[in-house]
Amino acid sequence: METLVLKFGGSSVADNEKLKLVAQKIIDLYKKKNKIVVIVSAQGKTTDKLIEEAHSLSKNPDNRELDVLLSTGEQISIAKLSILLNEMGYHSISLTGWQAGIYTNNTNQNAVIEEINAKRINEELEKGKIVIIAGFQGYNEKLDITTLGRGGSDTTAVAIATALKAQKCYIFSDVDGIYTGDPNQIENTKKLSKLTYKEMLEISSEGAKVLHGRCVEIAEKYKIPIITKSTFNENSGTIISDIIEENTIKSVVKKQISRISIIGTGIIRNIEFIKKIMDIITANKLEMLECNISESKISIDFKNEIPNNILALIHDEIH
Repeated sequence: METLVLKFGGSSVADNEKLKLVAQKIIDLYKKKNKIVVIVSAQGKTTDKLIEEAHSLSKNPDNRELDVLLSTGEQISIAKLSILLNEMGYHSISLTGWQAGIYTNNTNQNAVIEEINAKRINEELEKGKIVIIAGFQGYNEKLDITTLGRGGSDTTAVAIATALKAQKCYIFSDVDGIYTGDPNQIENTKKLSKLTYKEMLEISSEGAKVLHGRCVEIAEKYKIPIITKSTFNENSGTIISDIIEENTIKSVVKKQISRISIIGTGIIRNIEFIKKIMDIITANKLEMLECNISESKISIDFKNEIPNNILALIHDEIH
């Protein structure tokens, strides 16, 4: 019997109808004799709304109290999903961060997980229950609630997968994998079937809002495969692991307004490709300030904002 960890983001649990889709995905995997642990984010834009409400009361809300407030979003999600699953005839239990044994340091709003005591989780799994855990939160040595920062539910999921020695960690969202570029900026992007941990870290570090960087670091350290998939269709996703031995350029990312990064394995040895990129820059009279090339990334800083058509030219040259 495999242990699977499934994480659903805020857009996946935004309302009751979407919660029903999530519940069915969980049930489908549970019926295959898997032990299922589910990590959920707050519904929709709940966290943003809570931050706005806090700042409407105080220009500088107390950090401890802000974490107490922000953690309530995930607690609403876990309770509603557990209520739904139980109503559908599948025994489940919701656990907050502290109930799940997620121990962090004392930093508020950007806490780091230091240890997970999975005793309670394992006890509930042995009873045949689906365990639903609040992402984004833990507790510290003072027994105060802490939160992990933006995207922290991804980190919760991979950390729980590590503690349980899970076979896979699924990250479900409203997109069905990692693409060769941002589809909102580049027309002809393609979905990637696989990435290395290192490539995913580079993509995250350059500002692509795909996965929380810390979750990829944990997955790489403990060799937990991450599968990114869509909640809303059955398309194959992207597998992130360490088993790829190939020299391939994977993705183009535009960070802020003046940096373009090209990520992939073996870039530093691909002299022909580097020359093609420099030819595009020269032909379009772009003023380059700095260019850094490493084993897995080219980062180019420009004096002025780079339009999306240039990004598309580079993307099409790669793919």
